[in-house]
Amino acid sequence: MGVILVLSCKFICQLTVDANTSLHSEFLICGSEMWACFITIIGLLQLVAILRCEALDISKLIKRCHYGDSKCIIQSMNQVIKSFPKGIPVLGTKPIDIVDKADFKIWNNVDIGPVWLKFRLFDQLNYGFENTTITEVKGFDRDPTSTSLEIHGKIPSLVHKGKYVVNGKLLLMEANSKGESVSDLQNFKFFLKLKVTIEYRNNKRYLKVYELVPRLKLDRWIIRLDDFLPENSDLTKAVNQVINKNWVEFWNELEPSILDIFQSVFTNLIEDVFQKVACDDLFLNK
Repeated sequence: MGVILVLSCKFICQLTVDANTSLHSEFLICGSEMWACFITIIGLLQLVAILRCEALDISKLIKRCHYGDSKCIIQSMNQVIKSFPKGIPVLGTKPIDIVDKADFKIWNNVDIGPVWLKFRLFDQLNYGFENTTITEVKGFDRDPTSTSLEIHGKIPSLVHKGKYVVNGKLLLMEANSKGESVSDLQNFKFFLKLKVTIEYRNNKRYLKVYELVPRLKLDRWIIRLDDFLPENSDLTKAVNQVINKNWVEFWNELEPSILDIFQSVFTNLIEDVFQKVACDDLFLNK
């Protein structure tokens, strides 16, 4: 005696493209048809993505400028930054008021001699990008690949919060600890030079960053490392005071590693926009 078990279920799909457009679909899924139905659903989702891009009027969110109109482009960038600190949900862009960054070794000396340190940052979050003011742009012409693009800007206070692990030797003291870290870059200025390539999707041009070189300036760097020497809070306080009193020397020593960190952070921020909004949608064609 054989038993054939047939499984079926009804799948209702309500997909909203925008306020005026939606798709309603119903599927009766049986066991042998499950895979075919899954492929159909994926195809519908792709269709929705295309319809959303076609239906969305970018100019309602972002001020469009003529190619090469630097003054207008600066105004448009600043308007977007101030208006959408949480990102633009309909475009899928990420928030900029809280920006995460990858774990990073900011200090990695060879462990020989009387003074050496291995210093790793992790679970880091950046606060303050929503207060960015763009001050200068260059190269945003009809063919952005013909030259380097430049973006200059300033942030009153850029704060990093997270955790750290340190191993090392400071003369007669050994440092093997972990704790919370806070870093405040005050009157932070950045100068970005980037090169892009063009990708074509849905007959539109999208930009992709393949090189980004940052330069940074700041007026003050304030650092706090909790539990640097957990067995001695007075020494921990003294170490923090020494670092903050001599912050320029520490900045100069660590600048190559810091530039690597910001190269990654700025690339991710810019790529997030470039990959989700077509270059041709950002500018006026006439």
